[in-house]
Amino acid sequence: MIYPQTILNVADNTGAKKVMCIRVLGGNRKYAKIGDTIIGVVKEALPNMLIKRSDIVRAIIVRTSKTIRRQDGMSIRFDDNAVVIVNLENNPKGTRVFGPVAREIRDKNFSKIVSLAPEVL
Repeated sequence: MIYPQTILNVADNTGAKKVMCIRVLGGNRKYAKIGDTIIGVVKEALPNMLIKRSDIVRAIIVRTSKTIRRQDGMSIRFDDNAVVIVNLENNPKGTRVFGPVAREIRDKNFSKIVSLAPEVL
């Protein structure tokens, strides 16, 4: 569960390293889970890259450390909270995605993120 003020890792090669969630999009909800869209501010970034520190970005949550239950009864949990930075059309800004991505991303029609990911769990 990702609340406002949560610090998340960035799982792509846009240059941002850490993002802080400032808003959960999609109705009047207090927290976000895998596959949800958030608005965040970049807290750490590499120099001379596409995204700078203190930029406001849109991101899709691809991993959470909170356990999620699937319809078939299986539970899945990741080591960290991670996002992929996207544009307004929900296409990733980076050209690579690092680390595994949850299958729920495919179910929510973010197929471009799934195709860039090395592993889908």
